[in-house]
Amino acid sequence: MDRETPTSNLPASAIRPDEALHGSVLVLIQFDVAEEIRLAQLREIFGARVQDVSFKHPAPGYVRYQRPPVLERVEPLVLESGERLDTQIKYYDYGVLSVVFELPFSGDWDTLTRLASRWVWDTDFTSFALRIVKDKIERARPSLVKPYADWLHEDYLIFHVREIAGAPLASDLLARNGDRIAQVVRGETVRLSDGERHEILQSSISYYSSDLAVIGWNGAFVYDTATGAETTIQMLEYANSQLLEFRHYDELLSKELEGVYDFLENGGGGFFARWRTASAASRLHTVLLDVNELTERADNAIKFLSDMFSARLYKLAASKVGVPDYKDLVNQKVHTAEELYRFMIDQFHQSRAFILELMVVIILIIDLFYLFHGQKPI
Repeated sequence: MDRETPTSNLPASAIRPDEALHGSVLVLIQFDVAEEIRLAQLREIFGARVQDVSFKHPAPGYVRYQRPPVLERVEPLVLESGERLDTQIKYYDYGVLSVVFELPFSGDWDTLTRLASRWVWDTDFTSFALRIVKDKIERARPSLVKPYADWLHEDYLIFHVREIAGAPLASDLLARNGDRIAQVVRGETVRLSDGERHEILQSSISYYSSDLAVIGWNGAFVYDTATGAETTIQMLEYANSQLLEFRHYDELLSKELEGVYDFLENGGGGFFARWRTASAASRLHTVLLDVNELTERADNAIKFLSDMFSARLYKLAASKVGVPDYKDLVNQKVHTAEELYRFMIDQFHQSRAFILELMVVIILIIDLFYLFHGQKPI
């Protein structure tokens, strides 16, 4: 843990008026804890409220979470540096639990870049979140469907700036402070190369001329009002939760395929052993059905039917954090598993057909034996 003096707020006299920034830093730590969370039952346990999705501009009511996550506020986290972070937990029906730490800040660009670097590289928020989650999971256990013994996790930082001196437009902000924004997104205090800066800033999106989001793989810079930023924050949170889910499916399918390969290599290749492939194929098919169901649930957790900006925002966020890459891996392994399933079923049917034919031949031989000896078979 970094023990330096907190840099989240500077004295007003130390901040140049033309560089004053006000906002907050959010740390998202997400855990995949179960196949499903029964949210109605969870609300009864915790007495927590439902959080519905917000949108940057008016949208019909059907643009929403299919099953809104349950939101619970918990005791603030106090770091050894003295910083006090508001803390809340969001529970998603597809088994993901998201811990959100938030620290308000006021300062200049130097303040923000130092804070970003320290929080990205030197502060272990995952261990703090894990202690909170372990306690909550014990209470929430009755609402968990098929809880996991081992939890995958993802972390992500959002640097939300609500106000900048002079209220610059997004284009002016990128032109004047693009270098700083790139450093914040990467958590670096040293000026980045032109190539790296360009790569980061090309992943930017705006709805109005006065707002801006620059999205990276492990962090994002958001310049918007508190209300306007809610859309971006929720889309980033949703994209990271999907990444977590697809990582879980990838590991699940890898283990299942490894087990099938071992079975075929060590015991499933012999003729009579092929009869055992039916149960192995059935187990593989059950896993495929589970993955398809869970994937569909995660994909359809939020709807963008009439909010094209939110859809584009999500697509950008998902691509930056790696959702499409893991989704492709999962789809490839699903295809491999389906091919293996068909192969195993074919092997089983061939073995069964051969045994039936063999039984017919044996019966025929017995009949012929009795026929040639002048006796009728019993």
